Amino acid sequence: MFNIALFGPPGAGKGTQSKLLIDKYNLAYISTGDILREEMAQGTVLGQKAQAVIERGELVSDDIIVQIIEKKIQTNPEVNGFLFDGFPRTVIQAYILEGLLLKMNTSLSCMISLEVPEDELMKRMLERAKKENRSDDTRDVIQNRLKEYKHKTIPVANFYAEKGIYFKINGVGTVEEVFKRITTTIEQTLTKEWLNVVLFGPPGSGKDTQGRMLAEKHNLIYISAGSQLYEEIDKGTEMGRKAKSYIEKGDIVPDEYAIRVIERQIKTHPNARGFFFKGFPKTIVQAYILDGLLRKMNSTVSCVFNLHIPTLESIKRLTARAQTENKRPYDESIDTVVRRMEQFEERTKPVLDYYRKQKPIYDINGLGTKEEVFQRLSDKLELAFRKLR
Repeated sequence: MFNIALFGPPGAGKGTQSKLLIDKYNLAYISTGDILREEMAQGTVLGQKAQAVIERGELVSDDIIVQIIEKKIQTNPEVNGFLFDGFPRTVIQAYILEGLLLKMNTSLSCMISLEVPEDELMKRMLERAKKENRSDDTRDVIQNRLKEYKHKTIPVANFYAEKGIYFKINGVGTVEEVFKRITTTIEQTLTKEWLNVVLFGPPGSGKDTQGRMLAEKHNLIYISAGSQLYEEIDKGTEMGRKAKSYIEKGDIVPDEYAIRVIERQIKTHPNARGFFFKGFPKTIVQAYILDGLLRKMNSTVSCVFNLHIPTLESIKRLTARAQTENKRPYDESIDTVVRRMEQFEERTKPVLDYYRKQKPIYDINGLGTKEEVFQRLSDKLELAFRKLR
């Protein structure tokens, strides 16, 4: 999900640019003033509460503001993201937005600030007041509004600058010129965002083969905790020796080993476009760990692919592989194969339910030739990336 906060003083052109951005990126527009008026016009419970506050001459509380924003987000599930116009206005609201988006398993992608000199803003607003016959918009009133904007929003700008997602845009020029500057910055921001894919599937479904091919085609870093642990085993490291005993029995390796090799892989590719996780997470706890690890790096899981084949087909493939040079230690014993299938059913399948509630999941038929399955996966992955962008 792609979320933008559009900032700028009164008269900077936020309204005009918002409409263009909404159309281009399929975003839902969130302006606290507009949605407050909608709620009041519709006579909703929240609208009635807000109206009572306004009629008393008081400011609508952040508690009410966050409720109407959350409602707006929940009633727009088909959009690619949200455009926040003039929100957050304070550091407190910035923290509120962080928490709200975290609850929705997303985050703010960037804050765009339209920068226009004060004399130009004054000129624009006086002209607008004249056209719209707004006698209350005098020079003194406008100056006070601009002063208040600066006073309240500089701390907010600093908040997002520290996160590295605050961008100043020259707001002087034609509508088209300003829009091009904004979209250029947005596209640059998008290329910096990681695209993280999790590939699921039962043992024998072909995850390793397909994962490597997909990662290479789409320029993602392939991460297989299993492959990394096998390297540790081959090297005879302490971690490898400990992991080997679990793998030989068909059990899931303790989280501390898996997460160490995954974090190491991520840190060695700081300029990656994204990561392709094969066979991880295998448990709900590991899903929490991966979420935490990526969140620590200002990222998240983008989408999940579920490569499914019948259980009997899994067993047939694993026993057939045991007769080849590509056999794994756990392929040779039917008891170990069955143990792995049980582990998948009991501990890994629930992870799909966890992700279905919060991430796009693509179910892919894993039967057919290697090329046929790869084409299905690749087509869906390209579709997923277009939606995420």
